[in-house]
Amino acid sequence: MRRLITGISILLAFFISIIIYFGYCVLLKPNTKAETTYLLVPHGSNYKSMIDSINSKGVIKNIGNFMKAARFEDLEESVKPGRYLIKKGMSNREIIRAIKYGWQTPLNITISGNIRSKERLAALLSRKTECDSISVLKMLKNDKLADSLGFKPETFIGMFLPNTYEFYWTVTPYEMALRFKKEFDTFWNSSRMSKAKDIDLSPVEVITLASIVCEESNLKSEYSRIGGVYMNRLKRGIPLQADPTVKYAVKDPAIKRVLFKHLRTDSPYNTYKYKGLPPGPITIPPLPAIDSVLNFENHNYLYFCAKANLDGSHVFASTLAEHNKNARAYQLAISRLKR
Repeated sequence: MRRLITGISILLAFFISIIIYFGYCVLLKPNTKAETTYLLVPHGSNYKSMIDSINSKGVIKNIGNFMKAARFEDLEESVKPGRYLIKKGMSNREIIRAIKYGWQTPLNITISGNIRSKERLAALLSRKTECDSISVLKMLKNDKLADSLGFKPETFIGMFLPNTYEFYWTVTPYEMALRFKKEFDTFWNSSRMSKAKDIDLSPVEVITLASIVCEESNLKSEYSRIGGVYMNRLKRGIPLQADPTVKYAVKDPAIKRVLFKHLRTDSPYNTYKYKGLPPGPITIPPLPAIDSVLNFENHNYLYFCAKANLDGSHVFASTLAEHNKNARAYQLAISRLKR
């Protein structure tokens, strides 16, 4: 009798060990290949489409065991949309629970500045996310949303400051807007707000002026001096006469030389025709340009033009006569270059 009980115990332990090993193979044993990839599960996906997608990537060693584990974990009724990392050494349970509970891997979107249109911004924001550019552009052109966040339609693009932002693949356009507003409020801390108040400009006006400054020069070292020129003009009621605003007004940023026909364009963005700042930013300026306006260089310059040595830098002048002399020297250098 004792031998029988011992035999049954051994047999039972054997079967239990088989069950445990089977459970380990199905749930806990690494079941991925060497490749690292991301599984994208769009909204509206079901279990079958998710399995088809993961199978097509070819990163699962034993798809049969994966499906057994999925049934055991009740994934068939619990697929969550998202972007999920699949890497070497992951078990079925790790992958399945990520999909079941929506444990997404975030992604980064970098706004580098100098984005001149809402269309281009929409294309950039939608490139890595589930939402398409049309839905993002609709958000960017939503006047009620802009108003609710404290902006006008013309200034709304100024809220989208350059930086690297972390999003989930399933982020909605509205959620994007809220994230950018949070970054905007963080950037405009008490120190920057105080400096803006000291120069009698609102944050969005500072951004608008910075958008002109960064379009005038490729040299960050010149930003604060150019900012000083425009601040002097604003204080004295002199039109800014900024060529980049005219290019924006005629919707052609590729213009190499602004002509008199361009200056006649009737647009509030034409700062040759209208005094003061344009209605909103003409591009998304880099952060150094914004800070250069807040910390503009104090001087008496009212004019600037490209240097005659054609090195990309500018020469500054306090009088129109001096400026015209500098401009003639530059034009002469250009003429010689064309010979």
